[in-house]
Amino acid sequence: MRKYKLVGLTGTTGAGKGLVRRVFEEKGYGSIDADLLAREIMENKVVLKNIACVFGDDVVENDCLNRSLLAQRAFKDKESTALLNSITHPYIGALFIAKVKALSEKGATKIVFDAPQLFESNLDVMCDSIVSVIANRDLRINRIMARDNITLEKAQRRVNIQLSDDFFKANSDYIIENNRDLESLREQANIIINKL
Repeated sequence: MRKYKLVGLTGTTGAGKGLVRRVFEEKGYGSIDADLLAREIMENKVVLKNIACVFGDDVVENDCLNRSLLAQRAFKDKESTALLNSITHPYIGALFIAKVKALSEKGATKIVFDAPQLFESNLDVMCDSIVSVIANRDLRINRIMARDNITLEKAQRRVNIQLSDDFFKANSDYIIENNRDLESLREQANIIINKL
């Protein structure tokens, strides 16, 4: 029998998942960040070779990934994003399982997994509970533009290829709406953590 509880933390880009993860960490949760796992697997030569085959040789140069060029090509539409996911998700999944095992062996009894593509990677099936963070579209677009220093068009494209708020509401145990201030976000997160 498993000795830990695993909470999947997901939601739309620009909604504030990272801030919610920090609240979980403050409450004693071990945490795993899927974005960091993705960066780690991008050092795998097999992954890089597969990405170059699909998205063009110029995306990888001297075993280094040109992230902005890959983003342009992989996030232009849902089909391209799905192609990238088909390459990376198996490796991310394997690394995720290894990280969970390592945290558990160190004595963690509560783990939060911050994964923007939790459902797309099918890792939601491993979670005991799922918390999704959502926010109004315009707010998210403004946050993404500021965070990633990208144009309105690129931010809109990223938002458009994601799962809808309705999907997250239908497939999550808890929803956090981050349309107000940080205090409101923390309050909602703490209420959920107490329920968990």
